[in-house]
Amino acid sequence: MLRKSSKPSRTLMVNKRMLMDVRKLQMGSYKVHMNGDRLDDFYVWFDGPKESPYEGGRWKVHVQLPENYPYRSPSIGFTSRIFHPNIDEASGSVCLDVINQTWSPMYGLNNIFDIFLPQLMLYPNPADPLNGTAAALMLKDQQAYAKRVKEHMRQHGTLLLEADDDADTDDADASELSDVSSAYSSDSD
Repeated sequence: MLRKSSKPSRTLMVNKRMLMDVRKLQMGSYKVHMNGDRLDDFYVWFDGPKESPYEGGRWKVHVQLPENYPYRSPSIGFTSRIFHPNIDEASGSVCLDVINQTWSPMYGLNNIFDIFLPQLMLYPNPADPLNGTAAALMLKDQQAYAKRVKEHMRQHGTLLLEADDDADTDDADASELSDVSSAYSSDSD
């Protein structure tokens, strides 16, 4: 006779972890836009950290969670243009070791937006660039680099004042945020 296992399936645990991590982002200071009913595909508005050249900026970051999250790292990319040595200006790809190589299931989405990305903004690594122009300028002249970052933010509408206006009209389907808790709650919780 086969007995029903008392252990929850790995898929159910992974989905609960996705839900928990997305909820934590939403309960924090982040504006999160769900891509339809999908829990694994959404956008987060990320503000530049204080005391960095990126202070006063806001960027839209696309997040895709793999099926076996948190055992595999999320894919993140800036959809708003940004001038940074470790972020490809055209594709938005991010060169961040902790996401690309040393990810651990102990990390969550809050780690990315509360720690990893702010640290990348505060301490760019020009020795491992995705944007060679930004890296070269940063190495050559820190003040010119900071000035270029601010000009780039003004040019591409990522300053907070401008971003607040643009966020409302960014995408027609982004006008209302999805409520992930109602879309993914179940009676078995």
